Amino acid sequence: MAFKSPKTIVETAFNIGKAKTELSIPKMLVLGFLAGAFIAFGGLLAIVVGKGVNTEMLGVGIGKFIFGGVFPVGLMLVVIAGSELFTGNCGLITPACLAGKAKWSGLLKNWVFVYIGNFIGSLFVAYFLAYATGITTSEPWLSASQSIAVGKVSKSFWALFWRGVGCNWLVCLAVWLAVASDDIIGKVWGIWFPIMAFVALGFEHSIANMFFIPLGIFLGADVTWGQFFITNLIPVTLGNIVGGGFFVGTIYWWLYGRETG
Repeated sequence: MAFKSPKTIVETAFNIGKAKTELSIPKMLVLGFLAGAFIAFGGLLAIVVGKGVNTEMLGVGIGKFIFGGVFPVGLMLVVIAGSELFTGNCGLITPACLAGKAKWSGLLKNWVFVYIGNFIGSLFVAYFLAYATGITTSEPWLSASQSIAVGKVSKSFWALFWRGVGCNWLVCLAVWLAVASDDIIGKVWGIWFPIMAFVALGFEHSIANMFFIPLGIFLGADVTWGQFFITNLIPVTLGNIVGGGFFVGTIYWWLYGRETG
């Protein structure tokens, strides 16, 4: 199974990151919509499968593993089918800018419009495909969806921030491993392990939360839109930026990309 060296991964990330900053705004929005929807598909599948098992019999750990084990389908669709995901772009565009291959203004433009597109795509799946279809309106999925939303707005700023850091450190490593592989099977396995790990560990992904929390709100959870945006999304997004932009993009640029840049 062919794969790239760490140095070659960084060099490839330069080119990928540069190309992402040069997309037109309409393409960023549409590709962002697709990525948000793809991540939401993974979240919906995780609820239907992971919250449909008897954890009293199997154990809570197995329940978390099953929930995390099916969620990676979302990032597989993002990477292999092609779309723009804010969290992954934190790890890909940052090193390109540090190496002088891409402009910081291009990074900001990409992050803003992709983030907006991700939100629209996530919300679309949450309302039309998870709520309006009735898939999550019966038990045990109704209570599970409400509980997920409440739990995500019940933690402190710093708890959510650091969970965001841990999440996108692993998400961007999944993207890194996918870039390292030259075949689809390698990309699938490279994505699956880190994504399964972050979900099972309970880390926080801003784009996934754009699906989980609104779905809970649609289903009657005791959560407000203000809590969603202020209590959860702000600290998680900031943590995601640090986790992907620093712990993956910046560190690997420093280790392998400075001479190339």
